[in-house]
Amino acid sequence: MASLLYKLGLFSARNAWAVIGSWIALLAVTSGLALTLGGTLTTNTSIVGVPSQIVIDQLQKTFPEAGRGSGQVVFYKQAGSFGEEDVRLITEALESVEALPGVATALNPFSVQQEIADGRQKIADGKLEVAQAEVDLADGQEQLATAKDQLADGEAKVASGLTALDEAQQDLEGKLAEVNAGLKQLQEAGAPAEIQSELLANKAQLEGGLSQIDQQREAVLISKSEIEAGKIKLEKSRKDILDGVEKLAIAKDEIASSEKLSAATSSYTTVSLDNTIALVIISFEQRGTEVSADTRASVVDFLESAKLNDIEVNFSQDLTQSFGEILGVGEIIGLVAAAIVLFVLLGTIIGMAIPIFSAITGVAISATLVLALASKIEMTSTTPILGVMLGLAVGIDYSLFIVNRHRRQVKAGGDLRESIGLANGTSGNAVLFAGLTVVIALVALNLTGIGFIGLMGTMGALAIVIAVAIALTVTPAALALIGHKILSSKERSALRERGVSQPDAEKTREVQSLKPVFATRFPWLTVFSIVAVLTITAIPLTQMRLGLPDGGSEPEDSTAFRAYSLTSEGFGPGFNGQITTVLTANQPVAKDETLAFQADAASMLMGLNNVEAAVPAAISEDKTTFIFQVVPAAGPSSVETEQLVYDIRKLETAFETELDAAVGVTGLTATNIDVSDKIASVLPLYLATVIVLSLFLLMLVFRSILVPVLAAAGFLLTVTATLGAVVAVYQWGWLAELFGITTPGPILSFLPIFLIGILFGLAMDYQLFLVSGMREAYTHGYSARDSIKLGIMSSRGVVVAAALIMVTVFGGFAFSHLATIRPIGFGLAFGVLVDAFLVRLLLVPAAMTLMNKSAWWLPKWLDRLLPEVDVEGARLQAAKSLT
Repeated sequence: MASLLYKLGLFSARNAWAVIGSWIALLAVTSGLALTLGGTLTTNTSIVGVPSQIVIDQLQKTFPEAGRGSGQVVFYKQAGSFGEEDVRLITEALESVEALPGVATALNPFSVQQEIADGRQKIADGKLEVAQAEVDLADGQEQLATAKDQLADGEAKVASGLTALDEAQQDLEGKLAEVNAGLKQLQEAGAPAEIQSELLANKAQLEGGLSQIDQQREAVLISKSEIEAGKIKLEKSRKDILDGVEKLAIAKDEIASSEKLSAATSSYTTVSLDNTIALVIISFEQRGTEVSADTRASVVDFLESAKLNDIEVNFSQDLTQSFGEILGVGEIIGLVAAAIVLFVLLGTIIGMAIPIFSAITGVAISATLVLALASKIEMTSTTPILGVMLGLAVGIDYSLFIVNRHRRQVKAGGDLRESIGLANGTSGNAVLFAGLTVVIALVALNLTGIGFIGLMGTMGALAIVIAVAIALTVTPAALALIGHKILSSKERSALRERGVSQPDAEKTREVQSLKPVFATRFPWLTVFSIVAVLTITAIPLTQMRLGLPDGGSEPEDSTAFRAYSLTSEGFGPGFNGQITTVLTANQPVAKDETLAFQADAASMLMGLNNVEAAVPAAISEDKTTFIFQVVPAAGPSSVETEQLVYDIRKLETAFETELDAAVGVTGLTATNIDVSDKIASVLPLYLATVIVLSLFLLMLVFRSILVPVLAAAGFLLTVTATLGAVVAVYQWGWLAELFGITTPGPILSFLPIFLIGILFGLAMDYQLFLVSGMREAYTHGYSARDSIKLGIMSSRGVVVAAALIMVTVFGGFAFSHLATIRPIGFGLAFGVLVDAFLVRLLLVPAAMTLMNKSAWWLPKWLDRLLPEVDVEGARLQAAKSLT
């Protein structure tokens, strides 16, 4: 490989303009692809298989409208409170927003607030109506009882009258029969008429009585008919009263359910109590991950330009989070600082420009290529930023290693063209192997099984591959173009006066006169001190919480932070992180049971700790899916809100038992928690994989057992101390003002796993450049202690410079305009600082001094099995007889 890289360096030197032009042409192609394909990046993170994502996937099938993307807009009346004119202007603006492409709804906060007030008034009116209905029903029941008694009395009298009439009729009919019989006898006996007249008078009297009885019976029957009609009317009244009782019961149940819902939503408002802050929910037509940056920006741009008098408009993180500006002020300052370090080390502006040019070219190519690929692959917005961060730091360092080696060789009197090839074959070979370790560490992120993490690792690895390729081609080409100008004028003059030197002899004399450094003079003190300091620094790691930054983490002058603060002030911190709770009924809920179902569900949710409100948000057409927005009492990043998500999920059995429904939790807050939990669960596996990988690679390079173990132990100290420092600063709030931390909170969920992967690669780089020199000296016959001194002497300067460059570049990202990037930049800067200056330059030499010759021990059988890896190109150097 060293020979191939030597030839590649010479080829690049001979065809310098063609090589540089080819990379520039490639940049033009990737830039064109990025502009034409227009890939969309998302700020959302999701993991297949976690509970919140399962709920989202189910909603997408059964209730697509519920999965729409959304964001909040906060209107703030700075002087006084909202008046009629303010309400009119805001209403008109929101109506125009709804007409924008891609926007589904822009809920008018004043209309929503009025609906809430109308609903509560309706409940109050309903309670009064129910109370009056109860009184009316009581009166009706009393009247019904009285009428029933009266009808019963009348019916009894009718029956008694009919009985009396029947008896009287029978008596008269009997007497009439006797009179008729007597008349018949008298007539048969031929009795005189005077005698018959008395009986005839009696007969007429009896017949008159019977006639009166018939008349009386008819009157009684009419009364009986009236009583029967009264009974029918009474029965109807009784049914009406029963219906009234039933309706009253239903109304009372509805009122009770409404009161439950009212209690559950009593703290939910869209306009603050002092009428100075209004909260608007903007819903888009597409899913959150599919809403384009242009659609979100159109809402922001329109409302920012709307004429709203003195009303201040702020936007939530969902609407404003954008990664369009890859480099901010902090990143540029870091790049300038890196340039200063390069100038101090190399002594010339043109020499400084080579690594900067190489790194920027590589970063531009990788960033535009990622943006072009984003049109086909869904990527988080952090992906290109990570590539830029790594590409800048690694690209500058890798080019620096080759430039520095070339300078040393030319300064020592070596042939210019031959020196370029040799530098590419020696330091370039080390660069290739170092880059390979970083690439492997990043690609290994796919082992976590987390899609967006693996993709970020792969795209980061792509940036490293491009940085290595450019370092191995553009750097030799640029060195050929500038010739001896890589040296300062003073160095060129000294070279002309001195002529060709004898570097081997000079190096030997230098080693013999080299004094021990602190680490080799006091190895026990060094090891104990470094381990103690890094162990103490790692203590905060025991309390690390993972999450994703919310609006409270944004810079204080940002609209996202302002919106977050105003929302917390006007409505409570929980309104910034509402928890979407989904109930899925096993059977469709009847229309007349819907209110009771919602009320019971809301009451169960309100029974949990730290719940401010449980608001019904939507019902599917088939009445099987019910969505609630649960407003926590604390902010979205708090421990209490995290626990609330778990508590809602624990209600699964209760919901199944009482409502025959399954419960699920989704939304940004729940998703962030699930992502963090998933990442935390795979961290040990990934860390173990990286450690095993480092042991194998270093054993292959250094032909030793203890050196790889020492390197891995040092890496563990670096990682734990770095994560401890990140927790102390970003979670505990230490030095918060210095790093622009507005609200300390959970650590970025995927930060630990990225720090492990990236720091592993960088730590192995420093281990490689420092210890390979020791290994080379030891194999050339120097003692174990002299080998350590020689390795430090030959590599310390360039490693310190490389580490300072990485610290400044990563440190610039620690002051990024993007809250998501800041902790990554800080963690990488701190990790490089700790690993290079404490672990590699102090701890490793001190420990190797204590190990003495045993540091290089390797069983012979294992030595035979391991392939030879000439990382520093020692064989090439021997063949060319040039140092």
